[in-house]
Amino acid sequence: MILAAGEGTRLRPLTDTCPKPMLPIGGEPLLAHTLAWMRHYGVNEVAVNLHHLPGAITDHFGDGSAFGMAITYSYEPELLGTAGAVKRLGDYFDSTFYVVYGDVLTDLDLMALYGCHRARRSLATLALHRVADVSGKGVVTVDDEYDIQRFVEKPAPGAVFSNLVNSGVYVLEPAVLDYIPDGQACDFGRDVFPRMLADGARLGGCVLVEGTYLVDIGTMAIYEEVNAASSLPILSLRENGGRG
Repeated sequence: MILAAGEGTRLRPLTDTCPKPMLPIGGEPLLAHTLAWMRHYGVNEVAVNLHHLPGAITDHFGDGSAFGMAITYSYEPELLGTAGAVKRLGDYFDSTFYVVYGDVLTDLDLMALYGCHRARRSLATLALHRVADVSGKGVVTVDDEYDIQRFVEKPAPGAVFSNLVNSGVYVLEPAVLDYIPDGQACDFGRDVFPRMLADGARLGGCVLVEGTYLVDIGTMAIYEEVNAASSLPILSLRENGGRG
């Protein structure tokens, strides 16, 4: 599932007339790069939640067939949060699945993440990376086996305990849905992962290998920096046989 319903308030005024997943990166929508990356790793069925200016996304991608994907849309009249959005499509997820935040641009190895998840038999596995500035991020600690021991969403500056953070890419088992209430706004970082840890559920962490590209297109400064880069490790749906 690609979480694409956010209003992108930190990217205004661009997102006043364009949903954040449709902002161009290297001439193509951010969401197009995300779909091409996922398809590169064998994913061809995707659910996308919508809220802000949904028609811009559905008009461009349709049912996904022209891009080699099968896309299911979930329109949220009121935002349900990262976890509530997944719960709303609970019947869609009947086996192990990925969740990807729609503002993430990355080339991380999805199959390696999946392999890590299967090897550890975790209920959830989070892609993690180390950063110098953890402000606005979910901060974690792991043990020697890289099982997550602590998860705090956006800790206060004086309460930071690690430089290891949530990347916004997960592998989840359907049983994770049991930790998400029906029909309510709910967030993975604030609600679900802390609840799972308190319950003794196994959350695995997979630290991105050196050289992996991952950026959260969350602010105007980051968006401009990414678009100004001379090269980006991104794929195109055109290069993968889609209409693009």
